[in-house]
Amino acid sequence: MTAYLIRNVSVVGGAPTDLLIRDGVVAETGAGLTAPDATVLDATGLVALPGLVDLHTHLREPGREDAETVESGSRAAALGGYTAVCAMANTSPVADTAGVVEQVWRLGREAGLVDVQPIGAVTVGLAGERLAELGAMADSAARVRIFSDDGHCVADPKLMRRALEYVKAFDGVVAQHAEEPRLTEGAQMHEGEVSTRLGLTGWPAVAEEAIIARDVLLAEHVGSRLHICHVSTAGSVEVLRHAKARGVKVTAEVTPHHLLLTDEKATTYDPVYKVNPPLRTAADIAALRAALAEGVIDIVATDHAPHAVEDKECEWAYARPGMLGLETALSIALDVLGPQWDLIAERMSRAPARIAGLDGHGLDPAPGVPANLTLVDPAARRVIEPADLASRSRNTPYARMTLPGRIVATFLRGEPTVLDGKAVR
Repeated sequence: MTAYLIRNVSVVGGAPTDLLIRDGVVAETGAGLTAPDATVLDATGLVALPGLVDLHTHLREPGREDAETVESGSRAAALGGYTAVCAMANTSPVADTAGVVEQVWRLGREAGLVDVQPIGAVTVGLAGERLAELGAMADSAARVRIFSDDGHCVADPKLMRRALEYVKAFDGVVAQHAEEPRLTEGAQMHEGEVSTRLGLTGWPAVAEEAIIARDVLLAEHVGSRLHICHVSTAGSVEVLRHAKARGVKVTAEVTPHHLLLTDEKATTYDPVYKVNPPLRTAADIAALRAALAEGVIDIVATDHAPHAVEDKECEWAYARPGMLGLETALSIALDVLGPQWDLIAERMSRAPARIAGLDGHGLDPAPGVPANLTLVDPAARRVIEPADLASRSRNTPYARMTLPGRIVATFLRGEPTVLDGKAVR
């Protein structure tokens, strides 16, 4: 294993120092380090962060390898500064058995670009009718600890209660896609002024807020861990704030696109802006940003949702919801939060690693710590070109936007997956 000496790097925004990486860990830190056998990287002006961790990634394999594979999604993640991603269960077949989650886990190990941690389905086939093999997935080689029917809400409160009770036995988490389906039938975008003007069926904020309110009460009653996926409304923030004040074991995520883009984008009728939950209002964005800074929302998660061309380049009503996110998430966080490196490290690495129970991830570079880290050039600005992305899909809402920050290098247990901004393999 090659040793690397990273010179003059700012660790999470601190004073410049050197990092020596050897045998998969950070061996030493300090000014003026020497290591004749190490490959030297000049990191002057760069910031070292713990490798980013994404709690919400769609890798599409098995079943939709035309849109993404575990390998291509892993490469996109590494280029985005990630060292671990949690792969959602809505594959084909659905990841609702030990066999399927182990397949995804092994594909991640074979790719070797990030640690791929499968998320298991809560219900069989995501159908919301009976619990999937939660215990078998937890005991499998993949050691699943997060369960979600993302893309579908676990709408039945009795089933949701049972899921929360079941995962409590092994300190698991149920991650809820908060959407009351009877309030969103035929919905095409956020319900509000813009949807009325466009004549499109609206997705009301209360459809999200009602499920979150119900589920925090269930989690409080059971004493189990609940995670809320892609929070998108100001009202949801208030429900979460109240729940956390009462000590409910609830965590929440917000996506980069819900921090930046509003429902006005729907006026273009460009399906790249169609997403679930939908883009909301400027007032919602302001509330989400404040909640992220405050800690009411715990993490940024990408909801990376690649789609094949035919699923996006069609009429708005028929387009699949979802956007790419892995290669641009850190840039959006920088744009929204500014260079608050400790806050970015907390929301994009430490907290998601804690929630997922990913040992060895989410740890600031320090002696003895596994060398899972990323080097960022905060002064760089880049124009997002869809053709340059590593994903097999091109449905980025940031096409031709100029965004701050550039990932210069990513290391997974001391081995570079990205160097000089390019994937090593």
